[in-house]
Amino acid sequence: MDREARIAWLVDHNQRPRHRGRLPDADARVPGGNPGCGDVITMYVKANDGEDRVAAVSFEGVGCTLSQAAASILAERMNRQKPTFNEVLGFSYEQMLDLLGRDIAASRPQCATLALGTLKGAVKTVEMNRKLRAAGHTDDEIAQLRRAIAAQAEGTGLVIGEGAERAALSGDRTQEPVSRAGPAAALQRERSRRAR
Repeated sequence: MDREARIAWLVDHNQRPRHRGRLPDADARVPGGNPGCGDVITMYVKANDGEDRVAAVSFEGVGCTLSQAAASILAERMNRQKPTFNEVLGFSYEQMLDLLGRDIAASRPQCATLALGTLKGAVKTVEMNRKLRAAGHTDDEIAQLRRAIAAQAEGTGLVIGEGAERAALSGDRTQEPVSRAGPAAALQRERSRRAR
């Protein structure tokens, strides 16, 4: 696809997003934010029962054309491919930039990869919730554990869960969401590994 066609594709996904909206029976709802641009993406994931495989993905969000188009493109791809959890976690930020068009997305990697980082967080949430339930924890206990983890992260520069939305919408650059820090760090690690 040439540059002009790719830009038209991104604009179309921004204006007519696919799989936008809440997923009522989602196993995970995870927000991610980008304070540098004000983007917010919430990814919903429904997993196949008894399988480490995505059954359905949807998203909600506000932000720039690139972040919203990337979320739509990613949700469409996940719903079409029904990948395993390992396939989602193995889909690299570099691959996401290539999918969107490196010449377009590379100048704004946080916007381009916010949905992917948030989707990975949602898959990890499903995995962890399953393990905690298997260990005998109730949904209330799991929610308490998640709040305790979020409280421990306060002041560290990490924004987890609902804090990602607040930080992105307020433009608070002193609190960097995990979903923003993750892709940038992962991109740097991937580039370093390829240079060796």
